[in-house]
Formats: sequence, structure tokens, C-alpha cells
Amino acid sequence: MASSIGNEKSVNAVLRISQLDALELNKALEQLVWSQFTSCFHGFKPGVLAHFEPEVKAFLCLILWKFTIYSKNATVGQAILNIQYKNNLSQTEKYQPLSKHQKLWYLIFTVGGRWLEERCYDLFSNRQQQSFCKIKSFISFGSGLLKLCGLVNFLIFLRKGTFATLTERILGIRSVFCKPQSVRQIGFEYMNRELLWHGFAEFLIYLLPLINVQKLKLKISSWCLPIAGLSNSENTLAAHCRECSLCGEWPTMPHTIGCPHVFCYYCIKSNFLFDMYFTCPKCGSEVHNLQPLKYKIEMTELHV
Repeated sequence: MASSIGNEKSVNAVLRISQLDALELNKALEQLVWSQFTSCFHGFKPGVLAHFEPEVKAFLCLILWKFTIYSKNATVGQAILNIQYKNNLSQTEKYQPLSKHQKLWYLIFTVGGRWLEERCYDLFSNRQQQSFCKIKSFISFGSGLLKLCGLVNFLIFLRKGTFATLTERILGIRSVFCKPQSVRQIGFEYMNRELLWHGFAEFLIYLLPLINVQKLKLKISSWCLPIAGLSNSENTLAAHCRECSLCGEWPTMPHTIGCPHVFCYYCIKSNFLFDMYFTCPKCGSEVHNLQPLKYKIEMTELHV
């Protein structure tokens, strides 16, 4: 009955913010269902669901798919916002519901893809080590490529306003309003600000792991505190080896790297293992040779 009525009505373009709101509502619903489901196992032994968590999540998503996309051509978030999926591959501009093949592929891409991503390493862990490393690198490359394609698709979506996700673009399904959109009661200025902030935060999360924060911090400290700018007391302190150039405390197992400054063994070793291009934060010298100090420091010098 819904499909027969839908064939007679024309489609209406959906706002970008409405499509993004629908995606956020879908994520919130999945988290709510999962939290309610896990609360049923609070009285059981901890870790009961740990071994079957991907399968249980896939089963719950399968139930949601059955009563949303399969039955109503819309997710819960879309239904709340008066949105439905339209078969964009059809030649007519009238509303056409999704075909069974599109619904099935939607299930495979969303539920099956998420399950495979969470379970793939366990599936191949019993294979030979060399073949497993190849499969792991291939999976990592494929996952990174999909994320890059998703980012490109999101940028295109912000430009054109269609196909908010990569799955929608591949399957040719488009979000449309079921009825002419009424006046929106949400301030667009606030929503645009939230949209820009979430996009900027996701960009920072993607960019921060690529930045060597430790090396950047040491480089800035070397600019702010060059060796020529040290006071006489600091030069005397460094000369008498009473201060680690990294932690600023009395050096434990003092070592040098070929410059006049002294470091705790654990400070310089951990930083050098973390960054093979580590340089002295005070003079910028590279680690040429890590050597222990050739003379001992007596604790009585602390009181001199």
C-alpha cells in the first residue's frame, strides 16, 4: 500500500543537515539498543559477550534492518525526519521504492562490512604467519582506501547534497522527503556551526597520529631555550651534571649523546627508541653515541 501511494508522489530534495541528522540518530539508536542488550548480562560472568560481540551486534543490526530498510525503505532516523530512500537508478522522477537487490546489498555493505572489519583478524589468525601478514596488510590497505573514498564522498556530498554515505552512492539510493518539508524549527546557524566543528574534529583525529608531537615539542623548546641563552647558573648546573636536560631532575644513571648536556639513561633511551632522529632539546645535537658519564657524581654535591 505504501509503495502504491509512493509511486504517485513526486520527490523533494532533502537538506544536507537533515541527512546528517538521520545518520546521527541511527548511530544513537544502535548504541541504545546495544546498551540495553548488554544490561541483560550484568549478572553473568564478565566477558561472556566478548567472544561473540561482533556476531551479536550483527544480529541486532539485522533485526533493525528488517523492520526499517526492508519494511519501510527508511531507517529510524529518516522516519523521524520524514525521509525515505528512493531508487535513484530508476529513469522516472517519481518516487520508486528500493528493489530487493538494493536492500540486500545495503545489508551486506553495512552489517556484513562492519562484522568483517571486527572479525577479520580472528578469521585468519590460524593461518601461516607469512600468509597472515600478507592478508593483514591487504585488509589494512583496503580499510584505509575505503576510509579515503568515504572522505572524498563526504566532500562531494557537502558540495552537491546527495549520497551522504559511500554505500548510498554505490547502490544508487537517495534520500528524499516523503511529504513536502514544513518549516524547520532548528536554527541553521547553530546546526552549521555544529557540522563544521564535527568535521574539523574528525579531521584532527585523522591528522594527529601523523604528527610527531614529541619531536615537535623538543624542537620548540630548543628554539625557546637555546644553549647560548642559558643563564650562568644553568650553564654551571649543566656543567656539573646535576640536571637532566629532559626531565630537569637529578640525572639517574647519567649519559651523554655527544653534546655538553646530560640525560637520565631512561629519559634518553626511551626518547631515542621512540624517535630515531631525536635531538637534544637545548642545543639540537643529534644522538651520535650514547655513553655513560665517565666520572661519578657524589650525592654530597647536592649540598655544596
